[in-house]
Amino acid sequence: MMQFYDDQEFLSFDERKRLIDLRLSEMVNMGYQKSSRIKRICDELKLSSSTIKTVNDFERFPVLSRSKLIELESLEPPYGGFQNADEDIDRIFTSPGPVYEPHLSENDPLWARAYVAAGIRKGDVVLNAFSYHLVAAGLTFHGGLRRIGATVIPSGTSSSHIQVQLIRDLGVTAFTGTPSFFMSIIKKAEEMGYDFKNDFRLRCACFAAEPLEPSLREIFEGRYAVDTYQMYGATEVGDIAFECSEKKGWHLCEEVFVEIVDPVTGKRVSPGNFGEIVVTRFNNIFFLFRFGTGDLSRLIESPCPCGRTSYRLDGIVGRIGDAVKVRGLFITPNQLKKITGKFQNMKFQALISRSAHEDILTLKLEPTQSQGDYRSLEGEISDYFKDVCTVKIDKLLFVEQGTIKDDEPLIVDMRKWA
Repeated sequence: MMQFYDDQEFLSFDERKRLIDLRLSEMVNMGYQKSSRIKRICDELKLSSSTIKTVNDFERFPVLSRSKLIELESLEPPYGGFQNADEDIDRIFTSPGPVYEPHLSENDPLWARAYVAAGIRKGDVVLNAFSYHLVAAGLTFHGGLRRIGATVIPSGTSSSHIQVQLIRDLGVTAFTGTPSFFMSIIKKAEEMGYDFKNDFRLRCACFAAEPLEPSLREIFEGRYAVDTYQMYGATEVGDIAFECSEKKGWHLCEEVFVEIVDPVTGKRVSPGNFGEIVVTRFNNIFFLFRFGTGDLSRLIESPCPCGRTSYRLDGIVGRIGDAVKVRGLFITPNQLKKITGKFQNMKFQALISRSAHEDILTLKLEPTQSQGDYRSLEGEISDYFKDVCTVKIDKLLFVEQGTIKDDEPLIVDMRKWA
């Protein structure tokens, strides 16, 4: 039977929009009254807090980058003036920069939705391999697990040998941490003479902080019978999205408002297009309006078979600095890698040139094996490229083996703007 954290997860589009409009309006109004930084921003923009009534009004606020947050916190320590000065703060987290982040609220279901979607319940014993030292990770993941009744082992960054011992002795049923560390634990268990699949009870793993490569997911699920889930968040704003059992995109959490924007203009892109993930977390303590994660994705608006009605993120395709805009749309090296993953006997390189006032996108294709009629795949490759990147290829260029060097960039921008 499908499990949900609460009724918010299957609100209709109109109900969710009304709720988001209300929560944004209330948060801006409170931010104006309680936060010196928000009052300053509103006054500089000649914005009355009462004029922010909808998500469209909210777009008038600038996107706040992490580097800008670091700068503002250094000018007005410790929180850059974004905090509610009247609220007690029970703990303070840090992240590199440094960035100081007040813990938001024990009532916030931080990460709980993700763990419920992964099938973790009361009775599960979960190894939490995220750090409990200074950073938000360990304690916030811990809180989410306890909120749904799971028993937590705060193993943190203990050695893989100790992690194996805990899995064995305490009957661990689930893991949360990074994919790379989980693999190191499995390898250590095998070095110690264990059959990870048959000697242990661990059958679920929830990952964050690192991408889960498809090949690694296949190993975890196929070889070791461990069901895997991806969770996405940022230390400044907490959990943002998570996978359900369908694994067809990452559901947006109900506690955040997520926009996909053009990194240059800060304006929302058209539905289905790639842009920067910009997040606002609903709370009354830390007013980070329109926080720019620097990550690139797009929204999936079609319904998910799991029953949750929230929009989903279509994974992370790259970072702002890696992206190149072609005809107003972004492509990234990670997208090219995804295409290579499907057509494994080929190398790809995207070339962007300009003719008159038009961008021209050429895809170079190099077979890595001498056998095969690769030209017969032109239509399939073109269609898949457009599906992954949303941009149409203008020209396919087949080249001989050895033409695309391993150290060459996957995207070459040859346009001249002078």
